[in-house]
Amino acid sequence: MAVLRNAKHEAFAQAVAKGKSATEAYTDAGFKPHQQNASRLMLNDVVKTRVEEIKARVAEKAEWTAADRLRDLKSIFDRTADKDERVAISAISEANKMQGSYAPAKHEHKGRFTVVNVTPEQLGRLNSDELAVLEAAYPVLEKLGVVSAGNPGGETSEGSEQED
Repeated sequence: MAVLRNAKHEAFAQAVAKGKSATEAYTDAGFKPHQQNASRLMLNDVVKTRVEEIKARVAEKAEWTAADRLRDLKSIFDRTADKDERVAISAISEANKMQGSYAPAKHEHKGRFTVVNVTPEQLGRLNSDELAVLEAAYPVLEKLGVVSAGNPGGETSEGSEQED
């Protein structure tokens, strides 16, 4: 099945396939919040089929494991080692990256930044995508010493070092 003609229905199907509730997906797709309409759209055969198709594609991509990728890189190396050294070296480089063979690069950041307090009320106003971005940044911010469970915020820090 191709992308749905109705852009809002497609956006709804994409959001549901990513794991959002029907109500949340309905609003994210641009509809006015309405739980019954969200449930009704979820029961639409065309939309249900599209959601299943999207989920199947994601599952198919997930089946290509790291071992598969390494095997494919080895195959590329084997086929190109005598013909094109640049391609062979590139395959080796990618395999090394996948296996963590490179030491992390060190970056120094200089300057000032301000630590801020974020209240539960402010967090409650964020959508799930914004919360995911914030959650993904937390380990880096914690490593920099700008956030912690015991840090009430409001402090200012000087530059710091960080490894990638």
